[in-house]
Amino acid sequence: MSGSKSSVPDAAAAEPLGLTVHGLPNPALPDDTQRRSGRIRMLLILLVCAMPVIASYFLYYVVKPGGRGTNYAELIQPTVALPSVDARGPDGRPVALQSLKGQWLLVVVGSGACDAACEKRLYLQRQLREMTGRERDRIDKLWLVVDDAPIAAPLQAAIEQSPATQVLRLPRAAVAAWLKPAEGHALDDHLYIVDPMGEWMMRAPADPDPARLKRDLERLLRASASWDLPGR
Repeated sequence: MSGSKSSVPDAAAAEPLGLTVHGLPNPALPDDTQRRSGRIRMLLILLVCAMPVIASYFLYYVVKPGGRGTNYAELIQPTVALPSVDARGPDGRPVALQSLKGQWLLVVVGSGACDAACEKRLYLQRQLREMTGRERDRIDKLWLVVDDAPIAAPLQAAIEQSPATQVLRLPRAAVAAWLKPAEGHALDDHLYIVDPMGEWMMRAPADPDPARLKRDLERLLRASASWDLPGR
């Protein structure tokens, strides 16, 4: 009997020691989960921030607020961003076009030797802004001069009347790389509308009807009222 008892520990000692690991946590999983969760939260925040802009453009393009039917001016789809280039101000100093973001822009393009058609577009530009009433502070007037021709003194005095038209000189090729005329027209023939995000999004017909163009502009201002505030 004593011999059989002594054999038990000997048998146990002869067996190899085995360890089985069950359910040890993977240390990478919490980090991966946190990163994934952080990305999702960031996307949700960006979506929430973008919703007012998305909603306003949906209202303009799809719902057509005010029941006025289709737009008069031509919508540019996709929109075209302000180029990352410098123009020259009246004093010759560089002005980044990107700095113009934050306001609706009514843009006229032409030579400094502004002819009668050019003067008519500049007058239309001023009138459109004034016709929007209390919303006019959300709009800036921009004249892109595409050459070095001097501006005649009477016209210079007119565009400096408050609120002044911002005059920037930029080579025609640089403007043409951003703004495009309708087929069969020249770059100078149109008035262009740029939104506060710096996106060219509408082109007025050549020699437009001011009343119909005003309705388009008013609809744009209404649709963007939830996210666009006066001033940069």
